[in-house]
Amino acid sequence: MTTMTAGPAEATLAAADFRTLSGGLSEPAAIAGARAAAWERFVALPWPTRKSEEWRYTDLSKIGFDALTPVAPATAPSEGLPADVREVLGQSGDRAGVVVLRDGRVAHLELEPGAAEAGVVLCSIRDAAAEHPELLQRMLLEAKPGPAEEKLWSLHLALLGGGYLLFVPRGVEMSAPVHAFHIVERTGTLSSAHSLVYAGTGARASLIDEFVSDDLVEETVSLHGATVSGEGGANVEYVALQRFGRGVKRFSTQHVFAGRDSRVVTFNVALGGDLSRADVTSRLAGPGSDSEMLALWFGDSGQHFDHHTLQHHVAPHAHSDLLFKGALTDEASSVFRGLIRVDKGAQLTDAYQTNRNLLLSEGSHASALPNLEIEADDVRCSHGATIGQVEDGQLFYLMSRGLTRRQAERLLVFGFFDEVLARLPMEGVRARVREAIEEKIGL
Repeated sequence: MTTMTAGPAEATLAAADFRTLSGGLSEPAAIAGARAAAWERFVALPWPTRKSEEWRYTDLSKIGFDALTPVAPATAPSEGLPADVREVLGQSGDRAGVVVLRDGRVAHLELEPGAAEAGVVLCSIRDAAAEHPELLQRMLLEAKPGPAEEKLWSLHLALLGGGYLLFVPRGVEMSAPVHAFHIVERTGTLSSAHSLVYAGTGARASLIDEFVSDDLVEETVSLHGATVSGEGGANVEYVALQRFGRGVKRFSTQHVFAGRDSRVVTFNVALGGDLSRADVTSRLAGPGSDSEMLALWFGDSGQHFDHHTLQHHVAPHAHSDLLFKGALTDEASSVFRGLIRVDKGAQLTDAYQTNRNLLLSEGSHASALPNLEIEADDVRCSHGATIGQVEDGQLFYLMSRGLTRRQAERLLVFGFFDEVLARLPMEGVRARVREAIEEKIGL
């Protein structure tokens, strides 16, 4: 395998060039070439501004990207499972595999022997270049981000510290999820990682990406991408559970591909960090495909959550259903901007989009912008959004039973989220998400 090598790096983004960013790096030529091209695009593209509708509510100019130190891909991560990760796994159900990434690089990777014997592959992106080069090329290196995503996507690919591929071959059904922990440890840094999930025809796969850190004293940015692909008749569940500490800002780009008669469920949970932005695109490319897009967030203390979604119906006879729910208190804010796009040939599309927001304080604020763009003439599509406050009668009832106002509000928030949680089909995944929410809201 051809590799490219350069010298070490430790500079702020403003002072960095591609040679310093790729310092000391020896990797497959395909990855190195994609990295270099992405850096050129990043340098050439302007930063999105609030004049763009997609970035109207999130101001990137307030983030000091230039002062951040990119985490060099050559930096060797520490080995083994951190104590808090071992604790989570000990309290959770069965896991088919575990991945630990520290500041974007794989530090630990293991796959249950039975899954490996069935042909399941869990490997680093670097190893994927040797084992599944065509898949890596199509799913990551040649991906075409939308115009609003392109600047950060280019930076994500240029700085890619690592990531992994979960490959489930034709007809294999995994009985337990793979659990990946993305740990940000270095304050004042900019790190990047990517998750690739591929389920072959008739396969079943599920995965949890969990993002964690302590509270960090300096502004820190985490870039993450996920590509989730289900071939004909596949069933895939992907959960992103974000519970970073304060000081961290996270930008995530997710691309979902649903083939003929496949079903792909994505669930985004945002609880931590100062700012969390997720761009989630589901492409229904095969007749009979089904995409379920779920999300919830709970914000307090000035947190900001921004979700942009696209349900792109390319093929006829496909179904998509989006349910995003957020609860906010203190000075927290959120944005939902969703689009159902139906191409001209996508007749008999059945698509739904719902966003609901619960405000627990006068200082909290939510914006909701659902949209439709339909070129076919035989479809059933609906969209809607609500923003409301907790009903006084519900609070009074709970407080009359001895709960404080804070306890009553938190209990109502958990009930508000239950509609979304109930739609997660795998109990082990659902239990982990419930635990994280209970910890965040103080139940």
